[in-house]
Amino acid sequence: MPAAASTLPAATVAAGRLPPWIRSRPPHGEYPRVRSIVDGQGLGTVCREARCPNLSECWSAGTATLMLLGTECSRRCSFCAVQTRWSRGVVDGTEPARVAAAVRSWGLRYVVLTQVCRDDLDDGGAALMARTVRTIRAESPGTRVELLVGDLGGSTPALSTLLDEGPDVLAHNLETVRRLSPEVRDRRAGYDRSLSVLREARARGAGDLVTKSSIMLGLGERPEELDESFADLRRSGVDLLTLGQYLRPSASHRPVDRFVPPEEFDELARTARSHGFAGVESGPMVRSSYRAQELYERATARHRS
Repeated sequence: MPAAASTLPAATVAAGRLPPWIRSRPPHGEYPRVRSIVDGQGLGTVCREARCPNLSECWSAGTATLMLLGTECSRRCSFCAVQTRWSRGVVDGTEPARVAAAVRSWGLRYVVLTQVCRDDLDDGGAALMARTVRTIRAESPGTRVELLVGDLGGSTPALSTLLDEGPDVLAHNLETVRRLSPEVRDRRAGYDRSLSVLREARARGAGDLVTKSSIMLGLGERPEELDESFADLRRSGVDLLTLGQYLRPSASHRPVDRFVPPEEFDELARTARSHGFAGVESGPMVRSSYRAQELYERATARHRS
């Protein structure tokens, strides 16, 4: 990807209707070094695969969200830019070592690891993710690890495999409100299954585990539906929440229903905080892993108090 290329979805840019508050920042600072490490280790990042509009900002600050289990997903959600392919059980066993080497090279104190959905694997890829956490901890023992996982096919043993490694944060995205979930997400996903994953993580995780979720706005949701989702997440024990604007990756993906203005994101953040979340990050450019370490520190400060 050219260093100066826009990270906003091409079809959205082409439409020429982006509001002024949606703008990506040009690369600077640590961007060349981060790109060199990612490319040198042959790593996938959700930053690139999902066409995140914050790629330049985060890479310039020396961070990236690393994608495990390849870069092709077994599911096809109407909002997602990641390529769909059934990988027939193929797993790259070198991935944990390469990811750990990148974390060590960056000197990261906090890393976010995410995954493509792997319904072709009995455990959804949990074993490889767990091995990656162990390898990072062995080589960079001071690094905090956040796992942003799929629903693992609803497998409790697979989730336990991950929790046994003691991640600092276990994140799983609700993505949207209950009414829209069947049409926005792949048919194998589900609103209640996602809540179950988060509830199980809270029940089975260590006492200091932080749980986290994310919702996209601009898909056609209503304010009262968002309020219901906030309540559902809190009842499931979720500590942290991010809210961001959905951007259409291409003309073949779900259209944007509307662009939510910044002041509405601010109001939704206040509503979410009133439900008792330890931390909320809300804004048009916010994504699941945006300023993840800062959000984590808010949760741990709440736990300490």
